[in-house]
Amino acid sequence: MTGEEHTFKYKLDFYYLSALIYLLTLITYGGIRGNFVEAEFKYVLNDPLMYVIIFFVLMSITALLLNMARNRRLVISHDAIIFRHHWDERRIAVQDIEWMHIGRESGVQTGGRFQVIVIKLKDKRRAYRIRVGRYEREKELVHEMQAIASRVPRRKRRMWQRPRMTDR
Repeated sequence: MTGEEHTFKYKLDFYYLSALIYLLTLITYGGIRGNFVEAEFKYVLNDPLMYVIIFFVLMSITALLLNMARNRRLVISHDAIIFRHHWDERRIAVQDIEWMHIGRESGVQTGGRFQVIVIKLKDKRRAYRIRVGRYEREKELVHEMQAIASRVPRRKRRMWQRPRMTDR
């Protein structure tokens, strides 16, 4: 590996929060239903809604554990962008990039100037889409991608798009 590498870990905040919220819902519903309505916990386990909440708790904890085991990372070096996880890695060489776009995603209503990085390779039909908010150290990630974007062509405007005020 030549030069310096910058590693950005995938955020697991969403998975932690969903598992915690479902677990708190389970505890709250079981406590209210067991103490105030039935006066015993053995009746709570016969409740079908309790099984649904338990299912959501188990699914959210499973998703969290699988994503922790996967250990996704985005590694940016001078000559490549590497998508790495526990079992495999996908390498994109900078010279294989046809064009690159850093900016907003058209259909998404989240805040921030830089939301998505789109990379189109010369030999691939589909573009890679990196959502900046899903990785740690977002500003540093955008800065590193802008350094790579300065060495590759920008995306050409589509024919059917209206011209912007700056294009006139």
